[in-house]
Amino acid sequence: MTRIFNDPSDFADEALAGFCDVHSDLVRQVTGGAVRRHRPAKPKVAVLAGGGSGHYPAFAGLIGTGFADGAVVGNIFTSPSAQQAYAVAKAADSGAGVVFTYGNYAGDVLNFGMASERLGAEGIRVENVLVTDDVASAPPSEADKRRGIAGDFTVFKVMGAAAEAGADLADVVRLGRKANSLTRTIGSAFHGCTFPGAEAPLFTLKDRQMGLGLGIHGEPGLFDTELPPAKELGQELVSRLLAETPHGAGDRIAVILNGLGSTKHEELFVLWLTVAPLLRAADYTLVMPEVGELVTSLDMSGVSLTITWLDDELEPLWTAPAETPAYRRGNAALHPGDRMAERASDDTAAPAVFDATEESRGYAANCVAALAAARESLHGAETRLGDMDAVAGDGDHGRGMVRGIDAAVAAASDTIARGAGAGAVLTASGDAWADKAGGTSGVLWGAGLRAFGESLGNQQSPGSTDLATAVGAFAARITGLGKAEPGDKTMVDALLPFTETFSRLVSEGGDPSRAWTEATAAAAAAAEATASLRPRKGRARPLAEKSVGTADPGATSLAMIFTVMGPHLAGPVEARHTAGTPS
Repeated sequence: MTRIFNDPSDFADEALAGFCDVHSDLVRQVTGGAVRRHRPAKPKVAVLAGGGSGHYPAFAGLIGTGFADGAVVGNIFTSPSAQQAYAVAKAADSGAGVVFTYGNYAGDVLNFGMASERLGAEGIRVENVLVTDDVASAPPSEADKRRGIAGDFTVFKVMGAAAEAGADLADVVRLGRKANSLTRTIGSAFHGCTFPGAEAPLFTLKDRQMGLGLGIHGEPGLFDTELPPAKELGQELVSRLLAETPHGAGDRIAVILNGLGSTKHEELFVLWLTVAPLLRAADYTLVMPEVGELVTSLDMSGVSLTITWLDDELEPLWTAPAETPAYRRGNAALHPGDRMAERASDDTAAPAVFDATEESRGYAANCVAALAAARESLHGAETRLGDMDAVAGDGDHGRGMVRGIDAAVAAASDTIARGAGAGAVLTASGDAWADKAGGTSGVLWGAGLRAFGESLGNQQSPGSTDLATAVGAFAARITGLGKAEPGDKTMVDALLPFTETFSRLVSEGGDPSRAWTEATAAAAAAAEATASLRPRKGRARPLAEKSVGTADPGATSLAMIFTVMGPHLAGPVEARHTAGTPS
């Protein structure tokens, strides 16, 4: 259990701040994460690792010479926002381009992708390298759907060494993708991990059992089995990886035996006594193997085994020197002449000036009230939503939604106080939601609210048709970004029935308040019906069978939010203009 914390919601931020203070000789904190303390003397490719907190030493612990130039750090087990990724990239860029590298999770793909588009529009060359090493998360025929776990370390190390040696952006990307294609990982959990402030772990196992095929975000294994002796466990892990030996692979390998958070080094050394001989018996040469905690999952009890098949290009990069707060190999220390002064960052911006009519400002008050109602509802449901998500995911949906709505309400209240209309209030709340919540749902809700606000504008209080158009824009933005379809067991399964019902009733001349009520009933029914579905997208997909019988938390929270927002967004015109802001 995570025992040392103040406010659990501040845990990730405080941990990052403490880390940066301890290691201030090597790193400095910036908006969204951390970068190297010293900038390169000449332009070099900036390798930026990223993902949620809770995996130390990944990701910030790997910042340093021969490894990462920076890390984008999200909340616990939650992808960083696009704004965080953008800010870290701006701080780390030295003119030779940046490459984001991260595990293959939907939220990370969305947020780093959006940040890349923004950086590219500003003329910064940017690429993305996804890690897909987890053999338990998808079959070889769907290797591109596999998630990234401890293989992150090998891929990041290869890319960092290549960039340090002066490789250009295209070559760093090529080498990273090559390393990923030759990396395989399998893991096993003995006990779940516990969020700061939580009273129970995300999942539990019966005594003397283990879950094979764990993820690093607290996802339980693909199946549970009796805990074997160390020799049998080692044989199981090795055999599963060697069964997926890449075609044409050589006989020299990098090996990582990784503890997940509370597995003692002595236990890992005992397991190594089985793993190493088995690999050598298969005629492999082990090149600078690593045994220890490199990619963890809070306090999870578990272990993973990673193999990367090396060649003449990859081996020198794997063995190259590195110096980071959490990892040192060889002599990678910089000399004073290699360093440049830090570039000061300027996070200040002039306050926005809003052009809005009094009519739109009146409806903006209802938008703030609607968000406040959603905040109250989500806070009340945080634990239930987290428990639903933990059945086949990482259990962070409730916490992520609370972070998002809190940020949205704060931004909306601040914006309306400065004279904003409805459109500006909702776009500001959407941007704040996406930035603070992170994850897939964070970026989708943020983008959806922004689209809703852009559709409304700031010149009038919307009529029925205007509302239907805005709801359609909300849905189109979410489906366009997330690419989910009905039946995938996502928020879209509730969103589309709501949108279709509301739009149809409004087009038939129905009262918008009644139309909204009927639409929320359709959304709630559709959300409940997702319990019978098997997920085809997101982190729950690898554990599809475990998800059956539990409704999708994203669909559930959407129906919940739309239900409490209705009286404020779709009530009679006179009610809209008299609604106030939350206290």
